[in-house]
Amino acid sequence: LVVSAAEGSDAWRITSYGFIHDSEHALLAPFPPESAVEVEFTLALSEQFDQAGVFVQADAETWVKAGVEFADASLNLGAVVTLGRSDWSSAPVPDWDGRRVTIRVSRSGDALTVRARVDEEPFRFVRLCPMEATRSLQAGPYLCAPTRSGFSVRFHRWSLTEPDASLH
Repeated sequence: LVVSAAEGSDAWRITSYGFIHDSEHALLAPFPPESAVEVEFTLALSEQFDQAGVFVQADAETWVKAGVEFADASLNLGAVVTLGRSDWSSAPVPDWDGRRVTIRVSRSGDALTVRARVDEEPFRFVRLCPMEATRSLQAGPYLCAPTRSGFSVRFHRWSLTEPDASLH
């Protein structure tokens, strides 16, 4: 699946910037309790805030995006958790450029656990965040291009599987 993002597409709510953006591109399907969603794509990010990964949504004010983003001249692995207002965590992964990335979000009990890997390396822990166990959720691949046109991502795989058994 090759997807091209519209210029100005993004997902963010209020914090620090004061705006609400809900124009991300996401292909979502039901995300049942006690399952995991995995999205695999080839990384080719080059402009400020290009991003791709997994989007999990309960409603317009409750969602998580997890993946890789090009910010401040570097590739970063991270997540934005939005429970009314967005937060943002990230860590540089400059050696991931041009490689195959897998983002995995496990739903277990009242939490989502985000993990990621490049190529066939082991998954690394990215984030643990709260999510009500009874919420109806949808999840799937997403991308955004807040600052430019012409950004495309090649998604290789999207699957629903068993959740991770451990937190770390």
